[in-house]
Amino acid sequence: MPIKNKLSFFVSDTNNNLELPYFSGGIKAGFPSPAADFDETKISLDKVLVKNHEATFYAKASGTSMIGAGIDDGDIMVIDRSLEPQNGKIAVCCIDGEFTVKRIKIEKDGLFLLPENKDYQPIKVTEENDLIIWGIVTYVIKAM
Repeated sequence: MPIKNKLSFFVSDTNNNLELPYFSGGIKAGFPSPAADFDETKISLDKVLVKNHEATFYAKASGTSMIGAGIDDGDIMVIDRSLEPQNGKIAVCCIDGEFTVKRIKIEKDGLFLLPENKDYQPIKVTEENDLIIWGIVTYVIKAM
């Protein structure tokens, strides 16, 4: 079964940490408080989202196989290659020469790469497959 997802990879630009205003007290999503005082500090998203600069990459998601996990077409994923693959984690995998994003499922009878969309089938990894778990998705950045 061909994998239709195409990923575009980017590295973190650690030389240009842009710090923007950050309201650390949170902003209520319910009824607004007219007396809300904001403690404005500065934040760099690279400093928050990237734990290991040498092993972290960004990739743009393509396709809809992971919409149930909150990864939509066009979202930017933060991927840490230094993290160990674990059962239940979402990983960027290269299987038989093609990149895909799936949830790792380890069972007694093997390893599965699970989509988060019922329109897609799980991928059972066999000895015939060439699989590299390239990195673990740690954050998703999306447009609203």
